[in-house]
Amino acid sequence: MTSSDDWHTITVRVPFASAKHALIAMQAIQVDAELQPHAVKRALSVQDDVLIATFDTLTVRLARLTVNSYLENVDLVVRTLQGFGDDADRLS
Repeated sequence: MTSSDDWHTITVRVPFASAKHALIAMQAIQVDAELQPHAVKRALSVQDDVLIATFDTLTVRLARLTVNSYLENVDLVVRTLQGFGDDADRLS
């Protein structure tokens, strides 16, 4: 069993053009479960136009890999919103 002292915590805040885009990003990223749920815990939330992700990992290496993967996903969502964001706003 691991104690809370064994975990490494990282919080990443990513601002978006609007609260709606931040929410879309959170919903898109949230569907993918962590590959190692016993070693990585993720919490996503939106505050105004900012997507907030907090990661708790058992090792610093896992923290680096997890945040890197998360930022790649955020980049994909941002590029998709740039391409289709205005159309998505009109459809809803």
